[in-house]
Amino acid sequence: MDRHPQQIKRERQDKKRHEFNVAKMSEMKTAIKRVLESTDAEKADGLYKYAVSTIDKMVSKGHLKKNTAARRKSQITRHLNSLSA
Repeated sequence: MDRHPQQIKRERQDKKRHEFNVAKMSEMKTAIKRVLESTDAEKADGLYKYAVSTIDKMVSKGHLKKNTAARRKSQITRHLNSLSA
């Protein structure tokens, strides 16, 4: 069966997008993990801002659902508040 040029291009684009999406997901998970592992409140604050920004970008690009993002932001916010208290 023939493979159409459009199908070949689609597969090439899908592969490229998949690699990009996996990298962005990994970056977000790492940012969240760094906040949750931090014990210093001041250092955690900077990490928190970066993590929230990353999560929001994932939502705006459509890689993450709104409620999932809210749950993850809530999780790191609770951790940050526990360090401050």
